[in-house]
Amino acid sequence: MSSNELAGKVALVTGGSRGIGAAIARKLAAAGASVAVTYVRAEEQARAVAKEIEAAGGRAAVIQADLTRPETAARAVEQTVAELGGIDILVNNAGFLAYGPLGEVTPEYLESVLAVDVKSIFLASQAAVKHMTAGGRIISIGSCFNGRVPGGNFVLQATAKTALVGLTKGLAREFGPQGINATVIDPGPIDTDMNPADGETAEFQAGLTALGRYGTAEDIAATVLFLAGPTGNYITGTAIAVDGGYTV
Repeated sequence: MSSNELAGKVALVTGGSRGIGAAIARKLAAAGASVAVTYVRAEEQARAVAKEIEAAGGRAAVIQADLTRPETAARAVEQTVAELGGIDILVNNAGFLAYGPLGEVTPEYLESVLAVDVKSIFLASQAAVKHMTAGGRIISIGSCFNGRVPGGNFVLQATAKTALVGLTKGLAREFGPQGINATVIDPGPIDTDMNPADGETAEFQAGLTALGRYGTAEDIAATVLFLAGPTGNYITGTAIAVDGGYTV
């Protein structure tokens, strides 16, 4: 179902070529927003998302950007503003699933995970707030590992996603006086091509939730829309679990 609650708004969705990011882009566009999506390598998939939005009567832009680099993060924001007329909503969706024993985490791997899961969000937010006015939104996609670590091998994942919550709280405090809200959504097991509901560890992951099943990308997209629109006016500086009771 479409609506017009985001009519006149412009959103930038990082990592919007597939999975959760693509679902978010479609959901925001259906609510009336013009949407830019970034990709690193999946150009064909990103353009397919944009074409779908345009075919439904919306406006879309596709931007190639490695957001871990200051100059390209800033360029992605500037290109969004140039092509779509501004930026009101930044959805930091691009992320890294880090897995492995602590003893096998190399300095290079540590840096790459933190660069994607923390640094890129810092840089994109830093660039976006320069263009945002009252009503602006910074919404970042975190992980249920922020609230619960069910076993070993997830030290780095939990570290990065917990850092994201601290970053978001800081953004909320600094930019709240300007009317800009910052929040995190912490998904549980979500059925995507990166973590399919019929994958090798799916039964184990589903069993960790109170509902006993995976969620969908649409579940996350619906929560993003809730936060991005008027219903999210008084929500900031917090992490919202959309995890089927994973952290219960």
